[in-house]
Amino acid sequence: MNSTEIFLIAILSIALMAVHPVHSQSENESIASKLNALVEQDRAGIVNATQELVKIKSVREDPQPGAPFGEGPARALAKAQQTAAELGFATKNLDGYRCYAVYGQGDDYVAVLAHLDVVPEGEGWRYPPYGAEIHDGRIYGRGAIDDKGPAAASLYALKAVRDANLSLSKRVRVIFGCSEETAGPDVEHYLEQETPPVTGFTPDANFPAIYAEKGIISLDLVRDMAVEQTGDIRIISIQSGTAYNIVPDKAVAEIMASHPNQVAEACQQFAKETGYNLTASPGPANVSITSVGKAAHGSTPYKGVNAAMQLFSFLATLDLAKSDMSDAIRFVDAKIDMETDGSSLGLAMEDEPSGNLTLNVGLVNATLKRLTLGLNIRYPVTYTFDEVMSRLNQSLVESGFMAAVSSQVQDPLYYPKDSPLIVTLTRVYAQHTGRNDSAIAIGGGTYAKEMPNIVASGPMMPDQEEVEHQANEYIAIDQLVNVTKIYAQDIYELAR
Repeated sequence: MNSTEIFLIAILSIALMAVHPVHSQSENESIASKLNALVEQDRAGIVNATQELVKIKSVREDPQPGAPFGEGPARALAKAQQTAAELGFATKNLDGYRCYAVYGQGDDYVAVLAHLDVVPEGEGWRYPPYGAEIHDGRIYGRGAIDDKGPAAASLYALKAVRDANLSLSKRVRVIFGCSEETAGPDVEHYLEQETPPVTGFTPDANFPAIYAEKGIISLDLVRDMAVEQTGDIRIISIQSGTAYNIVPDKAVAEIMASHPNQVAEACQQFAKETGYNLTASPGPANVSITSVGKAAHGSTPYKGVNAAMQLFSFLATLDLAKSDMSDAIRFVDAKIDMETDGSSLGLAMEDEPSGNLTLNVGLVNATLKRLTLGLNIRYPVTYTFDEVMSRLNQSLVESGFMAAVSSQVQDPLYYPKDSPLIVTLTRVYAQHTGRNDSAIAIGGGTYAKEMPNIVASGPMMPDQEEVEHQANEYIAIDQLVNVTKIYAQDIYELAR
């Protein structure tokens, strides 16, 4: 290397430090301490903002004028915008699809994307799912940790950065969406009107950062019942589930039977042998079978117990006369059963960055005319949608089932662990927690797949109990405040 090259490198280094000055460890600690103190001052406000959002039932519904995702999500969006305005931020609402709060100057901006929609509440709550009650230092309610608490934390994190009067080279937007849980078009609509951020994160996963997210396919397996049932036992209906991406914790089958008590006794014996939570309620000419399982997020179906698949296991043991319904039940039992890796459907896939494919049967709707299974598939990042569908369709040959893909399809996301964004988020996390955890891969899908140049980070700590999409979802107030502190530092580091 000659003297001219050395001189040019030195000039470039000085220029880069002028744009992004390198802070000493003591300066970093001083800034973090200042931000932490400001967040602590806003503890009550953070809690209140979270409670106000959780009290709104923002499950996606039919669109209305000015409310493309229904009344509940629109109310949540309005509440978030109102809170941001009351905190002194300029805000903008994008036709009811999204709104954002903005701070700072500059052509480029950092984005923090949170979502305000929630999955259905389901059953089994100890406290009202939209009561936002505080018990033992926790805020309980649907959306508390996914993703309304983190949304409030992000907004107050930006407030701390503003109140600290720190010098930034970029604007910052805290953006609120309303259809993350249903893979709706809110990000697409945003990008039609706004330029994408240069960097940022979504507070909707795990710390320290997510470098890989599996691809997601939600689809229906459908079989029409052309050959009607005959015989002494006939399946009238099967119902289970509330969403593709939730392991169903309850399933019910209505059965017409010449000898209902015999079916009930068979159910009791099957439950005893398998340990499945199945109960039977016989009537004069029918019997109702109820299966109870354990809910879990669709990205980790192995952490739940699928009530629908328990029920199919029992139904497959019944002496059903040959029909399309009996063939369909036995196919489901043979090819899915309690598996969560799709192996019997030919979907055994795995890679080093993200692990193995997962499969969840989230929805079941069976009538005398049709059986529909709603599947949620999370596939490894080095595979493609076409590869998954090719294998699935091959397994369906001669089964009578057809696969109908919904609009809920997301390609995989993959950032190298040494990318600047992952490195920054991991470093800030380590500074605040004293932990040396590495970035991780997940089966869940976040806004990072839809919005360029961002990844997911937090609010879940390593080894923390997973309560999102389950009854009694909560966020601990101390965690909520600590997350706000981390996000404040993240925002500053990305925008300075």
